[in-house]
Amino acid sequence: MAKLELERKYLDEVRHELVKEFGYSSIMQAPRLQKIIINMTAGNEVSNSKAIEEVMVELAQITGQKPYQTKAKKSLASWKLREGMPMGGKVTLRRDRMWSFLTKLINVALPRVRDFNGTSLKSFDGRGNYAIGIKEEIIFPEISFDKIRKLKGMDIILVTSATNDKEAFALLKKLGIPFAKANN
Repeated sequence: MAKLELERKYLDEVRHELVKEFGYSSIMQAPRLQKIIINMTAGNEVSNSKAIEEVMVELAQITGQKPYQTKAKKSLASWKLREGMPMGGKVTLRRDRMWSFLTKLINVALPRVRDFNGTSLKSFDGRGNYAIGIKEEIIFPEISFDKIRKLKGMDIILVTSATNDKEAFALLKKLGIPFAKANN
């Protein structure tokens, strides 16, 4: 299968720039994007099986891959949630699907966010991974606004091979993630 444009950019440009910037002895030491994990829950409607089904359908539409159903680890009385009950869905994207989803996220979905000023610089985990919280799934073109009963948010985690946040930031910035300006 032909390489996607963003993957080609990583292989041809970004990798070489990272080697120069961080002084790696080999091109294989350059950080790379390993996978993207997308997690979506039904929120306070977890006791409604129809809401769980909507989450699974929407995740499948957005990612092009069948989601894995997540279950509650703890009971939560205020949401009428018991341990082991279905809560939502989760998808792990790798290779071509990962690159095409990232392209869609950068070029289509994030620009559709209302009052968007860039993604947060505080969402790194210290080990080179980055999380993006989305409040409304309707920013993705696959989701029809008319068919949405209730808006649900999602978490998108970009897992990299970087060992620290500085390397991960450089990688994601060069790939085109629109970061917010630092308020210094």
